[in-house]
Amino acid sequence: MKGDIQNRGDIKKLVTTFYEKLLKDKEFEHLFLEVAELDILEHMDIIVDFWESVLFQAGKYKRDLVDFHLNLNQKYNYGLKEKHFHNWLDVFNASVDELFEGEKAKGAKDRALSLATIIKMKIDHLERIRLELNN
Repeated sequence: MKGDIQNRGDIKKLVTTFYEKLLKDKEFEHLFLEVAELDILEHMDIIVDFWESVLFQAGKYKRDLVDFHLNLNQKYNYGLKEKHFHNWLDVFNASVDELFEGEKAKGAKDRALSLATIIKMKIDHLERIRLELNN
C-alpha cells in the first residue's frame, strides 16, 4: 500500500518524478529549458517550496506563480494552450497516483487542477484583451 505525502522529502520525490516524466515530452522540454531557460535543479527546489507551502503551510514559496506563467506565455509567443494544461495535469496526477495515496495526495491533485484552471483563465482573459487592442 502506498502512503500519503508526509514531508518535504516526499514532495521532492513527487516533483522529481513529475519533471522526469514531463521533460520526456519534447514540447515541454522546449518550453522549460529553451523558452523559460530554467535551471531545472533550481526550479525543482522552488517547486518543492511551493508544494510544501501548499500542503503543509510552510510559507517557503514567496513568488507569484500566476505572474510567472503569464510572462512565460508571452515569452512563448502566446502559445500556452488548453492542451498544455491538460497534459501537465495528466502527468502531475499520474505522478501523484504512482507514488502516493491519501488526503495530501488528493489535496495536491485538487490544488493542481485549481491552479491550472486559474492560470488558464487569466491567460485567456489577457489574450482576449490583447486581440481586442490589436483590432
